[in-house]
Amino acid sequence: MSRPLVAIVGRPNVGKSMLFNRLVGQRLSIVEDTPGVTRDRLYAECEWCGRKFDMVDTGGIEPSTDSEILLFMREQAQIAIDSATVIVLVTDIRTGVTAADKDVANMLLRSKKPVVLAVNKADSTGAEDPAIYEFYSLGLGDPIAVSAVHGHGTGDLLDACLAHFPEAGEDEEESDCIKVAVIGKPNVGKSSLINHILGEKRLIVSKMAGTTRDAVDTLFENKYGRYMFIDTAGIRRKSKVEERVEKFSVMRSQMAIERADVCLIMIDARDGVTEQDTKIAGLAHEAGKASIIIVNKWDLVDKETGTMEKMRKDIMRDLSFMSYAPILFISALTGQRTDRIFELINFVNDQSNMRITTGMLNNVLADAQARVQPPTDKGRRLKIYYMTQTGIKPPNFVIFCNSRELFHFSYQRYLENQIRSVFGLEGTPIRIVIRQKGEKE
Repeated sequence: MSRPLVAIVGRPNVGKSMLFNRLVGQRLSIVEDTPGVTRDRLYAECEWCGRKFDMVDTGGIEPSTDSEILLFMREQAQIAIDSATVIVLVTDIRTGVTAADKDVANMLLRSKKPVVLAVNKADSTGAEDPAIYEFYSLGLGDPIAVSAVHGHGTGDLLDACLAHFPEAGEDEEESDCIKVAVIGKPNVGKSSLINHILGEKRLIVSKMAGTTRDAVDTLFENKYGRYMFIDTAGIRRKSKVEERVEKFSVMRSQMAIERADVCLIMIDARDGVTEQDTKIAGLAHEAGKASIIIVNKWDLVDKETGTMEKMRKDIMRDLSFMSYAPILFISALTGQRTDRIFELINFVNDQSNMRITTGMLNNVLADAQARVQPPTDKGRRLKIYYMTQTGIKPPNFVIFCNSRELFHFSYQRYLENQIRSVFGLEGTPIRIVIRQKGEKE
């Protein structure tokens, strides 16, 4: 049995995202005093009174609108409502009951799902504000006064949600899943890829660059395993990031990389590797994440004999610092080769988690030194005593030697290549620390 899901819904700008952040205890959802900031569904794990459940923040519901983005947001909210165990309708005590609140309440009543009514922005303490009684007119039972800013009433709100949960099942705990961040510049097809994988309109897809703003988590399970896909806002050049909201989006993308086990770096096949692609790939490399380079929109490229191999060589040249990353050519629109993504995710994740015994490492080290002698400088020769692995994700190695100054970068690169040639470690960066004899950790 899956964990209960609580969906937070309501019209725009009633404080849903701030309440979501307060309840999950993290600043995951972007908060800005602008309607329409939250566009996709945003998931997070919560725990209350020893019970774990998932919570989803949705874009504000505009019951009647001609705006393409607002229609998308309403569709996203409807999907969240359909899959929710309990729905929290957020309203605003300062504005009172509006026509939009009544329309959303009627929409929720038709869903036949349990609904908890939260009246937000009740920031003052002491006697209950008489204005709250107006919200009984929505027909959703007792309203609960809450303050997303100060946290008042959030305990009562969660208690009300728990009252509607089914009995806890023994298998409710989520097993380990691989966290996959889908990163790339705007409009490269990140959301389209996840939608194709999931087989539903999980994320808003539009030709308008910057449609995805939050980093969105989606649990997915198939025959290959369990995965948490994090669709991120496209990372633009800093000079083009002018809105405060978009600056937050870039930060969220960088945070998504930090949270991920594997990064799918998406590149537009028609553009090849751009300067921005290089910077995005560099973020994943510097964070030490297992990575796969996904070349999307391959169906739109005019092909001749050897076109794929030529582009593969171009990518390896332009992203030479990531020569370890496998390259996959796909079309998120047609589904071409998308089934191979899961095998590659599992493979590079296993490589990133690989542990090598000290004995095996030192056998490789001895063989490497026999082939190519360590460097010398002014009659002094580098002596390498031994090597050991100190961590995973990515694999971390420490080499002990007589002098760090003699350990030339080129010889370090040579040893890295020897390790890769024996143990593989494809799809993951390697960290090597040089430590001098007698040096404290």
